[in-house]
Amino acid sequence: MLGNKALKSTLFVGLLTIAGMAVSFQASAACNLVSTIDGKPLNIKVTAEDSDAAKTFLDTCKNPYNQIFEKDPAALKKLGKRAYNYNNCTGCHGGKLEGVMAPGLRKQAEGGQSQWDNQWVYPKNATDKGMFETIAAGTPGKSAKGNMFIWHKQLPGHTGDGLTTDEILQAIAYIRTEYAGPDGKTWLK
Repeated sequence: MLGNKALKSTLFVGLLTIAGMAVSFQASAACNLVSTIDGKPLNIKVTAEDSDAAKTFLDTCKNPYNQIFEKDPAALKKLGKRAYNYNNCTGCHGGKLEGVMAPGLRKQAEGGQSQWDNQWVYPKNATDKGMFETIAAGTPGKSAKGNMFIWHKQLPGHTGDGLTTDEILQAIAYIRTEYAGPDGKTWLK
């Protein structure tokens, strides 16, 4: 039988082990964002203004707004489409995501205004993490019209007042609902 001191020591070591595993698990679950331009880490942190959805994304790289908008179409118009329109994504990508001065975001089945209409300029944009990185930190300018500005307000050199993590995620989820590829499926189904 263990003495009182030995029992306490064993319990203490066990608790330290469990705590160490929890810390290790949390560290490995983090979403490691990188720049589309140069692959360097993006230093985007959780802030007091972030919603639970933004915090979840920054931890998991999964956009909760995809499910929110699928379940609540009114939220799609109120948050997603508004984030896209109010932040002037329409000026370059078009009011119907068809592409104007920048690539179309609908992956249109039949041509459009851009050579990129049937593919992503950056293949990583097929994931929420990749598209977030592209919008947040800009692009090196593979498309014919040039590079995309830095939009995330936490990054140096951002456009205007910058966008929050939530605004970028809402715009991404809206773009996902407007998919119009040759298979006729939306990205949310």
